[in-house]
Order: sequence, then structure tokens, then C-alpha cells
Amino acid sequence: MSGTMKAYRGMGMEGSIAHWYDRTTRRDMPDLKMLANRIAKIVRPGGEVFEVAPGPGFLSIELAKRGFQVSAIDISKTFVEIAQHNSAAEGVEVRFGLGNASALPVASASVDFVVCRAAFKNFTEPVKAMAEMFRVLHPGGTALLIDMRRDASVNEIRRYVNSLGVNLLNRWFMLATFRGMLIRRAYPIPEIRRMAAEAGWVEPRIEISPIGFEAWVTK
Repeated sequence: MSGTMKAYRGMGMEGSIAHWYDRTTRRDMPDLKMLANRIAKIVRPGGEVFEVAPGPGFLSIELAKRGFQVSAIDISKTFVEIAQHNSAAEGVEVRFGLGNASALPVASASVDFVVCRAAFKNFTEPVKAMAEMFRVLHPGGTALLIDMRRDASVNEIRRYVNSLGVNLLNRWFMLATFRGMLIRRAYPIPEIRRMAAEAGWVEPRIEISPIGFEAWVTK
């Protein structure tokens, strides 16, 4: 597979940064609930759903509330602990564990739906991660990859951050993070298409959003 690789950034999401992200991401709950509802319309009742890099675990928790059997792995030990705490607080069972996106601890053809949101740009081996998402799907299963795109404009990013309703300090910090780090690590859409093809994603559907994209594939 491709030599597309990046330096490891996992340590950046340990400790206090992970806890800050947990608090800040709660602002996204309406969008996460809408996404969970969209997925629920696709997956069979009670189906197996796997989330790659769930962070604080909010999407996995929402999916578990909708009756799915949900598992997830994250490379951040702090995020796994936070996600376990959050799921217990919500009274739902999600199997959160440590793991690497490029070597999922999941049997081939064992999952109905795989989702990865807002983490792909940080993976050290993105093509392998996409191939792993495809490998674990049942025939007929679906994978969904959501992230930023490199060609999102400064104005589009500013509008997105302003829409979150965070205070001035957090708004400044988020804008600086988006512009100084996240956008630089994100991929342009042609590169997403190239990596998807190399990973074995047959006829993926890629949709553009204000600052990102959704890439869908059915096995």
C-alpha cells in the first residue's frame, strides 16, 4: 500500500487536552445526534457498529442509545477513560478500548457499519486505516469517513467556529488550532479519492460540507 504516512500525534490528545476536547465537543451534540439518526436509518436494528477514534465517545453513546451493539477503539488512553466514564454516566454499554486505526482488533467481515469522524487527518497510515475499515465490514456493510478538507477557506472555518457558541477565549483557541494545525494536516478531496481507491474502496461516494467531507462506501 501507499507510503502515505504522518508523524504520530497521539500524545497530543492525552491528559488535559483530551479533557478540554471532551468539554468543547459537547457543543456538537445536536450534530452528533443527527448523525446517529442518519446512521440508524441505514443499519439493521441491533446491528454491529464500530467507531474508529471516538474521542470522548459521544457518537458511539448515541448509537448505543438507538439499540446498536457498539464497539470503538482510540489510540489515546485518556480518551478511552473519558469515553468509558461518559457511557457509564449515560447508562449505556459501549465497548471502548485502546487500539490503532491501521490495525483494527476486529475480525474480517464482522461489522455492519464503521464510522470515523474528525480523526482521519491525524492517522499515521491513512490508507491502511481506510483498508481496515473496509476489511471489517460484512458484505453489504457500509463505512463512513468524516473529516475536514484542506481547501476549506478561513471564512468557512470562522463561520463554523462562531456557530458553536463557545466563549471568546475558546473561539480564539479553536480558530488558531484549525488554521495552525488541523487544516495543514487535512487532505484535499483528490487525495481522499486516491487513497480510497488504493484502500480498495469500490465506487465511494464523497460529499462536500462547509469545512469538510463525507466519504461513503458499501462493501
